[in-house]
Amino acid sequence: MKSKATLKQIAKELGVSVSTVSKALNGSPEISEPTKQRVQEYAKLKNYKPNVIGLNLKNRRTRTIGVIIPNILNSFFAKVFSGIEKVCDEKGYKVITCISNESLEKEINALEMLSNGTIDGFILSISEESQKLQSFNHFKEIINDGTPIVMFDRIADEVNCDKVIVDDYESAINAMEHLIKTGCKKIALLSAIDNLSVGKLRAKGFFKALEANGLQVDENLVILTNNNEEFNSKIGGFFIKNKPDGVFAVDEHASVTALKLGIQNGYKIPQDLSIIGFADGVWSRRMTPSLSTVSQHGPEIGEVAAQLLIDKLESNDENLTFSTTTIKTELRQRDSTKKI
Repeated sequence: MKSKATLKQIAKELGVSVSTVSKALNGSPEISEPTKQRVQEYAKLKNYKPNVIGLNLKNRRTRTIGVIIPNILNSFFAKVFSGIEKVCDEKGYKVITCISNESLEKEINALEMLSNGTIDGFILSISEESQKLQSFNHFKEIINDGTPIVMFDRIADEVNCDKVIVDDYESAINAMEHLIKTGCKKIALLSAIDNLSVGKLRAKGFFKALEANGLQVDENLVILTNNNEEFNSKIGGFFIKNKPDGVFAVDEHASVTALKLGIQNGYKIPQDLSIIGFADGVWSRRMTPSLSTVSQHGPEIGEVAAQLLIDKLESNDENLTFSTTTIKTELRQRDSTKKI
């Protein structure tokens, strides 16, 4: 069977933009006659069949939004999605969700699959592999083709789009201030996400808080890893050898693991060891003792991201501007930390 070409394939072969191909196939007066003829003849040769929904890239409205999340098992992303879905439902928009599984290739495939007339815009958090490789051209290409993107949590400064974040750096400083005010002096930094931008910002806040309070960095109390498996291999024996009196864990896996190992090694929580984690997942509340955490207000992030995208889609303003919205975090004190 003769394969069908897509707008993007035609644009790439002819060295023009997707918008130019779309307008040429639609007979737009904005495109010169020679270009129209060239595009139309090539499209016919390649057996191109127009997508009625996606043909007019500038004016199409499917009232559908694509959401791409890196990890379906992370409760934070589930909470963000609940906020996105809430606003979209209120505004009459449908949602299609894809999971990148932290893969650059899957992220690119999801963007390409949905941007060919299926959706009006994207809300997404960048995959681990994209951040590791600093590969963001696929986002820029989608935006240049006329499909808006709103990024949340894991973002790329190099991409011009609306963004919704929490202040990971300041949140880490605030969490550390709480540990220090409750008497902790030997505070450990634990991370299983040091390859992610958010992990690096939280670690930076840890070091800044120590400096601001006149405390020295003890490298023996710092474990920075890129995944759960690497973290698990390094945390064994940590509490026996180093005897910390506080832990700041920048992700849920590190914080839950620290709490379990602390108890197994005879620490009384929080009398001997105080622990603060990041991301207010279900395990934080269900563990005994319950875990103090920095809550990122995931539903609010989703609501703000959805509203930003819908406002962009429904705006008639041709001079697009972009903003970064910061959502305030909250330290939720539970049983793993002393009260001030």
